[in-house]
Amino acid sequence: MKTIQDILNQKDFSKEDLINLLKINTQENLDLLKESANNLMLESVGSNVYLRGLIEFSNYCVNDCYYCGIRKSNAEVHRYLLSKKEILDLAIWAAEKGYGSIVLQSGERADENFVSFVEECIVEIKENTKSENLPNGLGITLSIGELSLNQYERLFKAGAHRYLLRIETTNSDLFKQIHPETQSFERRLESLNCIKTTGYQLGTGVMIGLPNQTYEDLANDLLFFKEIDIDMLGMGPYIVHLSTPMKIYKDYYFENQKEIYALALKMVATARLLLKDVNIASTTALQAMYPWGREEGLLFGANVVMPNITPNEFRKEYLLYNNKPCLEDNKGDCFTCTISRIESVGRKTVLNKWGDSQHFTNKLRQNA
Repeated sequence: MKTIQDILNQKDFSKEDLINLLKINTQENLDLLKESANNLMLESVGSNVYLRGLIEFSNYCVNDCYYCGIRKSNAEVHRYLLSKKEILDLAIWAAEKGYGSIVLQSGERADENFVSFVEECIVEIKENTKSENLPNGLGITLSIGELSLNQYERLFKAGAHRYLLRIETTNSDLFKQIHPETQSFERRLESLNCIKTTGYQLGTGVMIGLPNQTYEDLANDLLFFKEIDIDMLGMGPYIVHLSTPMKIYKDYYFENQKEIYALALKMVATARLLLKDVNIASTTALQAMYPWGREEGLLFGANVVMPNITPNEFRKEYLLYNNKPCLEDNKGDCFTCTISRIESVGRKTVLNKWGDSQHFTNKLRQNA
């Protein structure tokens, strides 16, 4: 029978290997996993950490996901849409601070008015953030949901070049348990294919520690990431929101919170070992579970951090889960604090760079 060290010494991993890594339950083996992931990260993408200034520009959403605090049926949420000027001002501020890249994130919508609005914002951001440090303007990641192929193409042509659409789980039965019938697992897959076809750097991710989720589910998620050849990964622990249908699982969540957090770190490390040179975000959800969670994510192989630069008065209305951190911090403090925290674990923050996926860059070179 293979030991954890035997598995970590391999270059390729079977589903059984991945399951065994995710099942690690001793500190000795967890340290081995962390060290292996960190070493591979250094070898494949380096020690640098890249920033993405997160602008949560709207919480209107057409979906009704059972776990999400901004689901359309949550009447407690005050809905908002930042103006074009507000979004542009935030982007210019980010560029001047040295972020290099931003994420435009919102609830999911595909109506023409909304897509045209985002398209216009992208064009203006690109034009108004060009400088000596950023000759092509800010790098832009979009995370606004399922669109048509034509809409993806329009936003790519406008200047966005990365797109994050989380699959949440690749178990179609589990997907149905956490979404209403109006949301289709097959449509989610189709959207991911459209994003890749368009030419974006493709990002996806899952929730870790969902009720009824198994180690095999998570191993299948990891193999799915490899199969569709993603360029970036944004995944985090499941955190209950008490104003959603999944509040019925609050006891499960609070009783298993420590284990869910540990499993999320193991997923980050195992993803690094399997996917090697992709960008992996250390997500805010890790920090929501544990004050130094994002820093621990970096120690387990992540290389991207997304500080929130959304204005304070809107952050509290973009609660995908309870206990979201940094609701009272202003964006300037987030910038300074984030760099300090990254440096506290021996990593260096890179400023004024897009920080594109090395995996995507390597593919371009191979196809040249």
